Amino acid sequence: MKSIKFDRRYYGYTKNMVKRLKRHNQGKVRSTKAYTHWEVICTEEFKTKSEAYKREMFFKSIDEYQFLKSIHVI
Repeated sequence: MKSIKFDRRYYGYTKNMVKRLKRHNQGKVRSTKAYTHWEVICTEEFKTKSEAYKREMFFKSIDEYQFLKSIHVI
């Protein structure tokens, strides 16, 4: 997700994207409430929670920066 008002991104996994986005935009998530309103910019689906968690950890690493740089997003 990306904050509409601020230059912030949030990476996470969930079973229910609509519900999760709503919680973020209502300020109910401690780590994101200062940067509301959020919009979904990308989603991926995984068969297991473990796979989803590994992908989240990738996006929270320096590798994520290098990946986005390689595809000219940043």
